[in-house]
Amino acid sequence: MLTQTRTTAKLRTGEEYVRSIKADGRQVFVNGELVKDVTTHPAFKGAVESVAKLFDMAADPANRERMTFASPLTGDPVLRCYQIPKTADDLATKRSFYEAWAESTCGLMGRTPDHVAGFFTGYAAKPSVFAKHGQQWADNVVNFHQYLRENHQYVSYAIVPPQIDRSKPAHKQSDPSLYAGIVKERDDGIVVSGAQQLGTGAILSDWIQLSCITPLQPGDENYAINAAMRINAPGVKMYSRRPFAMQASNSFDYPLTGRFDETDSLLVFENVFIPWEQVFVHRNIALAREQWWNTPAHIYGNHQAQSRYATKLRFMMGLAQRLNEMTGNAANPAVMTQMGELAAQAQTVESMLRAQEVMATTDDEGVLWPSRATLYAVMAMQSEINPRMIDMIREMSGGAMIMQPSSDLDFQNPEIAKDVERYVHSVSHSARERVALMRMAWDFVGSEFAGRHQQYEKFYGGASFLVKQNMYRNYDMQRATAMVDATLNLPTF
Repeated sequence: MLTQTRTTAKLRTGEEYVRSIKADGRQVFVNGELVKDVTTHPAFKGAVESVAKLFDMAADPANRERMTFASPLTGDPVLRCYQIPKTADDLATKRSFYEAWAESTCGLMGRTPDHVAGFFTGYAAKPSVFAKHGQQWADNVVNFHQYLRENHQYVSYAIVPPQIDRSKPAHKQSDPSLYAGIVKERDDGIVVSGAQQLGTGAILSDWIQLSCITPLQPGDENYAINAAMRINAPGVKMYSRRPFAMQASNSFDYPLTGRFDETDSLLVFENVFIPWEQVFVHRNIALAREQWWNTPAHIYGNHQAQSRYATKLRFMMGLAQRLNEMTGNAANPAVMTQMGELAAQAQTVESMLRAQEVMATTDDEGVLWPSRATLYAVMAMQSEINPRMIDMIREMSGGAMIMQPSSDLDFQNPEIAKDVERYVHSVSHSARERVALMRMAWDFVGSEFAGRHQQYEKFYGGASFLVKQNMYRNYDMQRATAMVDATLNLPTF
């Protein structure tokens, strides 16, 4: 049952977050074993600490205005990611909050607590969409949003079915319980079984949202759901992909991997009970689709995602600049040209992020929508420009990122350290300083962690053809074709 657990106006701290998820019974499996405590396991410890720092940042009184807003229920400060924006200024203020957290992770953690918060905020902004199918669903989504907001909760989601046979709908798979769906109903709730992916950040979170963003067909009603359960609910199991942080032996050699590997997981649900109050869509194919597109949920969640991506590109630019300075190439005209192209791409993303706010519209219910056309335009570009930007950094660095000492241990051996210092230093920096920067650059563009990020940026918003279809649907084609028609109808001469 949902109860308001917070007894004071105090914001959740990093220590409270770690304590709340420590050995709480969540079922996480990695390398063939059950993880007893994700807060201390080497695969997850660094990411847990990074999330804890986000909560500490928000709880710091010095950041009160940027990171919080007054709860509509109590007037106490609550996380700004749960604010329903009413004006473009509200949206810009939320973006400032997103950027603050993204800067703390260099934009390398995509599913921090503010991401899925945006989706539930979008649902709560338009309860009328849910009420059309039953008032209880509208009440549930509003109440759950309130619970998350008042208790500073971290929600992740699993909204894509496993890739078993994409040629068939969910109900025609070889086993109807392969995809996560309802297998039983009780007076007090539903029971779900099956699996869902990708569960990014799920291992670190308090709650998991189970839904489906892929199109459903008649017959798929059991899978047309939106529900939330605690991450340690009986029957929820998480199978982590290979945790790159386990290979991060120290922060010098793996400055990014060890801190920001948020992990992705296959979530398996074995007869998991979910109370009715945590169910928002129930066997309703129409509402399962409308929740994403007829509410600003998808837009709010991806406004956060683009704030994070713009921040990551700023980090990329800073890293490229420092690399060029280190190698003495910063003033080289060819390098300046490449940096100019990189800067143009980064600034385009930044400007289109701001344009979502400037071009925001308010619907007939008074709900603010960031510019959908602008959002989908930059998302459509992202899968194209991100690989190009990474390749340009590779070009500018040449062999510098490859020709490095084997590890930090080389500096601890006096005989090796003497040669490394003599032949690996730069004009302005010691060998150790130079290697530290190159290690970070490699962790950003060449490590396994970096490879996962390449894949993530390409597909986090969906397959590129789906994002481009969203762009097509939201472009003002009527205005464009009207010019053509008007010109065709000009008097002849």
